[in-house]
Amino acid sequence: MKNLFSIIKLTVATLILFAVIYPLAIYGIGQLSPNQGKGQTIIVNGKVVGYQKIGQKFDKSNYFWGRPSAVDYNAAGSAGSNKGPSNADYLALVQKRIDTLLLVHPYLEKSDIPSDMVTASGSGLDPNISPQGALIQVKRVAKERNLAEAKVKALVESKINPAVVGPETVNVLELNVALDTLR
Repeated sequence: MKNLFSIIKLTVATLILFAVIYPLAIYGIGQLSPNQGKGQTIIVNGKVVGYQKIGQKFDKSNYFWGRPSAVDYNAAGSAGSNKGPSNADYLALVQKRIDTLLLVHPYLEKSDIPSDMVTASGSGLDPNISPQGALIQVKRVAKERNLAEAKVKALVESKINPAVVGPETVNVLELNVALDTLR
């Protein structure tokens, strides 16, 4: 009986600590952060169009496409595919993505396609692509929007985020929002 009372006290104490105090502390810290912990939103004409740090699906040919997602860009189910580079299903999926890119971009060679355009990120929500991934799409996007390729390429180059550590990136949502304002 003595041990039972100790176990109940420990259970109640940890329940209060981890189910009440800790969540309230994290919520309080979030309220002190920019945008009150709601993430870095991108707003166009007073409406939130997306989050800067979460990838979104763009599949229309007049937009730049992002990195493939193993979870179809569902932020509630962030995950990778868990398939290794020798998995036959994974290799078939990557080949299908390569074939799709080559079909839509007939001016490309297979060797021109950067790996980030055919492989999903670990979270399935990567909002960025490599500058090369954006640049291979310039011709298609410019043609679809009846814009000069040089103008679209200049836009891509202006949206390259320099790297402090790691490779340079281009945020696809920010690029597509800027693309909508390009005339």
